[in-house]
Amino acid sequence: MEQEINPYFKQVNQHPLFSGTSAAEFGDLMERCQLREYQTAEKILYSQSPRDGFLLMLEGVTEVYVSFHENDRKNEVLEVLEPGEIIGFSSLADFLGEPAVRENPYTVEVQAVEKAVCLHIPNDVLQAVWHREEVRDYVLRQVSVRLRDIYTSLAEQVHLAARWGESDPFIQRVQDMMTTPPVIVSESTPVSEAAEKMIQKSASSIIVEADSGEMTGIITEKDLVQRIAASQKAGTETVASIMSREPYVITRQAYYYEAMSSFLMNGVKHLPVTDDYNSSKVVGVITLSDLLKNKNRGKFDILKEIETVDAAHLPDIKYAIYDILETLLHDRIPALHILRVVTRLYDQLVRQCADIAEREIRKKHGEPPLPYAFYLMGSGGRGEQFMLSDQDHFLVYGEPGNEEEKREAEQYFRALGNEIVLYLEKAGYKRCDGNMMASESNWRGSVSDWGDRLRIWGLRATNQNILLGHNFLAFRFLYGNQHLHQQFLTAVEQQFERSRIFLYRAAGQERLQPVPSLDHPVRALFRVKRHHIDIKKHALFPFHHCLQILAAHHNIFGKMPLDMIEALQEKHEMEETFAEDLRFAYETVIRIRMEQSWSRYQRKEGNSSEILFTQMKTSDKEALIIALKTLRSLQTKVLTTFGMT
Repeated sequence: MEQEINPYFKQVNQHPLFSGTSAAEFGDLMERCQLREYQTAEKILYSQSPRDGFLLMLEGVTEVYVSFHENDRKNEVLEVLEPGEIIGFSSLADFLGEPAVRENPYTVEVQAVEKAVCLHIPNDVLQAVWHREEVRDYVLRQVSVRLRDIYTSLAEQVHLAARWGESDPFIQRVQDMMTTPPVIVSESTPVSEAAEKMIQKSASSIIVEADSGEMTGIITEKDLVQRIAASQKAGTETVASIMSREPYVITRQAYYYEAMSSFLMNGVKHLPVTDDYNSSKVVGVITLSDLLKNKNRGKFDILKEIETVDAAHLPDIKYAIYDILETLLHDRIPALHILRVVTRLYDQLVRQCADIAEREIRKKHGEPPLPYAFYLMGSGGRGEQFMLSDQDHFLVYGEPGNEEEKREAEQYFRALGNEIVLYLEKAGYKRCDGNMMASESNWRGSVSDWGDRLRIWGLRATNQNILLGHNFLAFRFLYGNQHLHQQFLTAVEQQFERSRIFLYRAAGQERLQPVPSLDHPVRALFRVKRHHIDIKKHALFPFHHCLQILAAHHNIFGKMPLDMIEALQEKHEMEETFAEDLRFAYETVIRIRMEQSWSRYQRKEGNSSEILFTQMKTSDKEALIIALKTLRSLQTKVLTTFGMT
């Protein structure tokens, strides 16, 4: 065994279990131990595996979890172990001769997260060193730490379970709130007959089906008013001519917060509810009013307020959105769902600011001389701005025909950019410290101007230009001319196709700034290593930069992070399992940042992206270890793509 253990000889010899032994004694003990290797995802201990001694982690990462073999529920990870940690403390009672009071069928399992090497230390070896006080002290301390973490985690789960039991989003599903059965008519039904049926059934909407029984559309009260009364169509018109085709739908098992997200993101107020196993079968209808009955209606009236707010009342919207954010955080809604809801609200707010700005400029300078498009960048572009921070945006306009038109366009859009910045500032967005705003000449221009700008960034891929490029690559179209937006996307794609050196050098920066590796469980870091991490600098930035580099490399632009991941999957550039790991990592990092930022805001502390481990929940600490490991894998994927490994 000594020959086999030789690569890990020093590591094992310095471990507290063996550090006090003589060379001869250590050699004898190693002869009785066994080195074991495990591949990624390989089981190390099953729930019913015999627990004969300990396993000392020498290399790799393992996770201890509860497996739900009887159903499809995902495994519940209890802790993550790395080199120097011990697997098997649950067998300590047996080693000490304490009989089990009763047989327990529910024991934890252990598997390798990556290739792992463990030293199996049988009970007789442990017995041989047990007389040493430092060994007993080490084991006592380790068991005490594990016990403390288990009780902390248990208390945390009990509190969460109690909160979930009281929270509508976790106990209420769409089927608990929908109206059933739905009111249904065929495509050939006269509009007058459909309207009469809606009145009889006191329904605010009616489902339209084809002869085959499949839903083809929906008609709401608004449709009847706008499309019949306003246009004075005859009452003999069929419903097929006025219905909204291919409506957004939701399944009956979806949660409250998923329905709310769909209403907010899609701008509708009625959702047909389909069967979970048959998407063409409509089993009910749910409305925005149904959801608001279960919540403080005043908070969600913000949807109407944003669309009609004037310049004087722009500052009020921020706090109304913060009220909704607080409600969603309190209800423990998943972080990425919160982002979708809040992003929808902020997008409406920014559009309203841009619309007010445009109306003001029209009064002073007339109609825009050219079509234009307004884009968000940075956290706003990524749909990640859960609290108002600074402005990051730019303007693109059409191509002037001559020098005079060029001067006119520059004058007009300079005024428009300044006005947009002004109204966003009134709404609560502070001006960008780096002046990356449409009010600045470097952040507005024609499509060809932007092409030249991107070409310069590509040719002069300095650290500063790479930083500007990363902020730019988070762009998202928000307001303006859709056709011009498509032209701009084409121009961006062409420039990055010609400037591959930019992406290569951006990838090189990721090699110089790796995601930090937490070499020990977070609880050990409290004593000897890190006490905090800058979650924006060390986690979010590497995630976004790597994702943007990969997306741009495969001609994917103008999308938010989750959409980039999906697009990379569709191009078969990312495996489904890795994409799921990335989504988990993103959810974990965003949730931790969101909760701690909101806590700082409530305590009236300054904004910071530093996360203190001492303020984190046990489950968050372990989830963060896994998330950072996934982000390191993303960096490796980028480096491999550009041949840098």
